[in-house]
Amino acid sequence: MKLLFASLITTILIAQSAYSQNFKAELRKLNGQIEAAYKSRKLTANEYAKLKKERNAIELTIDKALADDILTPDEKNKIHSKIVRSRKRLSKYKTNREIY
Repeated sequence: MKLLFASLITTILIAQSAYSQNFKAELRKLNGQIEAAYKSRKLTANEYAKLKKERNAIELTIDKALADDILTPDEKNKIHSKIVRSRKRLSKYKTNREIY
């Protein structure tokens, strides 16, 4: 029973670390969410442009970090925080009730 529990925990941790390391996939998913929100008119053109500019900055950061094929923990944290910040900004833009 202990062995089963330990293997289950190990599998979950490995799956979580593998998921969190795929920044390009997270960025593609975020881009899809941005496009869907813009098409459904939840974003204005100005907000859409800001999010696209931010997405390009994140992509540039990922490319710079992968230039030497080594991702340091600091680089990983910076990329992850930029993606999280962009997700939060998207959710804020989608729920604001301002009329432009």
